[in-house]
Amino acid sequence: MTDIFREVEEDVRRERLEQLWKQYGDYVTALAALIILGVAGFQLWRVYETRERNKAAVEFSTALQLLENNQPKAAAGLFATLAKSAPGGYAAVARLAQADALYGEGNRDNAVSLYKQIAADSDPYLGAIARVHAGWALVETAPKAELQTLLAPLTDPNSRWRGAAREILGYADIRTGNDASALKTYESIAADSSLPASLRERASIVATFLKAGGSKNYGTVPAPPSITKGAGPIDIVPAAGGTPHK
Repeated sequence: MTDIFREVEEDVRRERLEQLWKQYGDYVTALAALIILGVAGFQLWRVYETRERNKAAVEFSTALQLLENNQPKAAAGLFATLAKSAPGGYAAVARLAQADALYGEGNRDNAVSLYKQIAADSDPYLGAIARVHAGWALVETAPKAELQTLLAPLTDPNSRWRGAAREILGYADIRTGNDASALKTYESIAADSSLPASLRERASIVATFLKAGGSKNYGTVPAPPSITKGAGPIDIVPAAGGTPHK
């Protein structure tokens, strides 16, 4: 009797499965096909992405070589192309390199404009570097207030970029003759053990320079008196033969 019930139960299950397959079989087949196509498409995308990244790496290296060979204009053009077409991080870094190349070719205004665009973007690391580069590009001409506004996000005591930002502001004080403020800034940088050693050493050198008088104008050294023939025991005017004589 148990076997009969089991056979009936299996027949019912089989009938239900056949009904379900007739009703949803096409959907199951389509879903399986989509899964297969999705996996294949993902693999193709990975191959394409790898190829594009390799291509961008070669072009980026070429642009850097142009920059190192003192061809900033050509480098800026190639970096600009990469900034528009390169995948992922290459495009973002290429924009920063493009700004550096523009500055290198003397196109400061466009370089600073691009630096500020990068600084306004969401990447905090590249944005910080762009602010520092823009600060050095502007420090010779811009008012200190403008530099303070530009560098404000970096001067926070917890910012890893605070030393670089303070160095620019210290130099701005030197440029405008405010050596006392500059000395205070550079001494604080030199005493900050959490900053890179190279930055602290550079700040210490500048602080020593400022303590010794810095850029104070002590006047000019007078020109030596002109020495003519007969002015002293030795006549330094060449004789006809081309050698000095007494």
